[in-house]
Amino acid sequence: MDRIKRISAEILTDHRESFGADFSENKKMLNQITIVRSKSLKNKIAGYITKILLREQKFQAHKQKLIDDEKKFLERDNVDKKEKTTKPEIGDVESTPEPETVDVEPEPAAEPAAEPAAEPAAEPAAEPAAEPAQEKTLAEEVLDDTEKSE
Repeated sequence: MDRIKRISAEILTDHRESFGADFSENKKMLNQITIVRSKSLKNKIAGYITKILLREQKFQAHKQKLIDDEKKFLERDNVDKKEKTTKPEIGDVESTPEPETVDVEPEPAAEPAAEPAAEPAAEPAAEPAAEPAQEKTLAEEVLDDTEKSE
């Protein structure tokens, strides 16, 4: 089987554009490009070439689906963030007494309240930076995988 993989890889590197996902067409192209006397060897090589190209097509389709799903998720996430930012404005007007009640409780422990307030401020700043990095990382991984397979 190693011989079939090696021969198929050599043929694909030189004549990739000539082959497709159809076994019979690949067999005809193999007859035009090379001379293989053994019918079984020719069929195995054409079959392996077809298998490789079908895998690449499925990978490309799956990759595109992942990218589309990620874009939809990010759009929904952005819409949710916009809704949350608009809701607190309405909530602040309605819930003016509630923050006063919350402020009364932290007064005895003013020092610990100041420290956690500083930490959450640092975390949101880190999260937006982390999200684009993750987005880029996923896209970069997909592109790297594509480049490696080519």
